[in-house]
Amino acid sequence: MAHKAILAAAVIVLIPAAPAQANPRPAPHPHSSVVTLKSRAILSATAYQPGPVSGTQLSTAPVNGISAPFPGQPIPGFSAVLPLARNRLLAMPDNGFGAKNNSADFLLRAYDITPDYRRHQVKVNGFISFRDPDRKVPFPIVSQDTRERLLTGADFDIESLARDSRGNLWIGDEFGPYLIKVDKTGKVLQAPIPLPDGGKSPQSPDLAPGETATIPGSRGFEAMAVSRDGKTLYPILEGARTDDPDQRRRIVYEFDIRANRYTGRTWTFLVDAPALLVGDAAVLDGKRLVLIERDNGMGPAAYVKRLVVTDLDKASADGTLPRRTVADLLRITDRTGVSTPARPGEYGVGEQFSFPLQSVESVLPLGGNRVLVANDNNFPGNDGRIPGHPDDTELIVIDIPGL
Repeated sequence: MAHKAILAAAVIVLIPAAPAQANPRPAPHPHSSVVTLKSRAILSATAYQPGPVSGTQLSTAPVNGISAPFPGQPIPGFSAVLPLARNRLLAMPDNGFGAKNNSADFLLRAYDITPDYRRHQVKVNGFISFRDPDRKVPFPIVSQDTRERLLTGADFDIESLARDSRGNLWIGDEFGPYLIKVDKTGKVLQAPIPLPDGGKSPQSPDLAPGETATIPGSRGFEAMAVSRDGKTLYPILEGARTDDPDQRRRIVYEFDIRANRYTGRTWTFLVDAPALLVGDAAVLDGKRLVLIERDNGMGPAAYVKRLVVTDLDKASADGTLPRRTVADLLRITDRTGVSTPARPGEYGVGEQFSFPLQSVESVLPLGGNRVLVANDNNFPGNDGRIPGHPDDTELIVIDIPGL
């Protein structure tokens, strides 16, 4: 059965303050489109949800004014967002606190949320719990001997999410990396599927003693798109393989959902610089994909947060994909004051709005030229919006002419 909890709304009150700081940054990318901020909704970083106390394996020293352990389950931002009915979204956090050894008390979930863009807030309606009661996971998990076998952040690092033609959900994991199939209630339906080429991360349960990992830690399936008919997945490695001579290369795989296997076909997406990451991907139409390309900076130190469009049908003979930057997320026009008034110390708001958050990890096309973008806030460690204040989860809707 679905594990559903009806939760209270989390409201951010926008407080008038001094004008936002200027945003000194490099010149715009030469192929950037001018984009417009249409809506913004904010979920408080400290909107703790029902569940056990968490963060017990973290240091108790305050981080951005927040001390562990936490009274319940935080929502550490969103790594994937899917549409639901009536303007609701299914939004999935990752493994919680960033590592296997500190996230055993963080429960893996996807939240049913409703952004209220008029009030700039997010209502949390409930959640599904990812769990393995039928013992499909072939290796030991934290709740190994319980009836429900709720999955935790020490079991998987879930980063991407897709829905297939039958309504089942597919999760892209970074610890394997694996593809994990669950039903709409979050129950695991089969054993996690590893990479077909033997790629494994240092955290993979399949890594044999003495075996060298070829996927760096936290560089697995951060991004995953699904075809419009829900029959094909396109999981994408966040970073380069350790054995790849071209460290700008990000591999796009093809997975046939009906056959339940990788097809053997891959493409190459080249990021602008080796340190850049692919944060998420979604199909626009046909085989056109929009991807998030980002750096690891935040606040004034952020220099690349962008949306790039590619087309799997227009790859070169060697499989390299074309790319076209369509949005610079650090330079978004806010003509109607969606982002103001500013909160005290708030960076990147005003007529030139910026999304200078470290982990921009969710993109969802909404039809026409509108796209939703959201962040993983790495709670409580990121403070790219207000220095010394843990980043909230922000969901913005932008308009991209000619998308």
